[in-house]
Amino acid sequence: MYDIIGDIHGHASRLEQLLERMGYERDADGWQHPDRQAIFVGDFIDRGPEQVETYRLVRSMIDRGAALAVMGNHEFNAVAFKTPHPEQPGERLRRHSDKNRNQHVAFLDQVGEDSALHDEMIAWFRTLPLYLDLDGLRVVHACWHDASFETLKPLLDHRQCLHADVWSDAARKGTDAYNAAETLLKGFEIPLPRGESFLDKQGNERRHIRTRWWEQHGGTVRSVALMDDATREALSEERVPSGILPGYTDDKPVFVGHYWLRGTPEPMSDRVACLDYTVTEPAPEGKLTAYRWAGESTVNNNAFIWV
Repeated sequence: MYDIIGDIHGHASRLEQLLERMGYERDADGWQHPDRQAIFVGDFIDRGPEQVETYRLVRSMIDRGAALAVMGNHEFNAVAFKTPHPEQPGERLRRHSDKNRNQHVAFLDQVGEDSALHDEMIAWFRTLPLYLDLDGLRVVHACWHDASFETLKPLLDHRQCLHADVWSDAARKGTDAYNAAETLLKGFEIPLPRGESFLDKQGNERRHIRTRWWEQHGGTVRSVALMDDATREALSEERVPSGILPGYTDDKPVFVGHYWLRGTPEPMSDRVACLDYTVTEPAPEGKLTAYRWAGESTVNNNAFIWV
């Protein structure tokens, strides 16, 4: 049985509280449960005050077989931020622009940019799978999308990790591999109608919206948008063409993070659950959330637990 744990973002102390509440025990080698295994949905770094501690805690659990994990978009971005661009000397796959550096600066400050620890963590991030398809359940950071899996299949090893020599393609804007990885790690996006835009949480203007990708029916731009209520209410009621959203109809439940939800954790649908409830926000609004899976094929509203 598994406990799927949402985005941690450098809040190791909160993670320890959650593990203890779920019956995990700590010894000299770290945390483990006598008969359950944790699965982390990614986004271990950026924002929080204990990013190195989070890395060490999570990695120790994985190394001893007490946990599994998938890559989050923040780990993907961290690798790209550190990796030289093969065609632009002096540049990296993720540009060192003011915007990108500001998003990443808390991590760089805590780990020490270009330190041995920085190199170690980036090397470990590269070993994280993009998704898990297990007996009875699936885990991906943001979106389960069959077309993106097909695009990336030639670039992945047997563990669904990107091969070391394909990062220059997968993390370079404009490639099919990059677009596929973006969908899995950041969500299924559609463009807003001409002339529409909104500001994200960092004040950046956006002209695309993340969607409720698991739904098959159409709707309006406002109804399919996956964002906070205040921002969504400002979007138009223009119809989204049918067939745009990929939908999800498979029997296995899918567990994701990424979406900065608020309120009381609950299912997104009978087969989809998001476990990112904005741990970076002060309590009680911000929650580190887990789902205690016991073999069920539909998401159980009573299986969520948080601190």
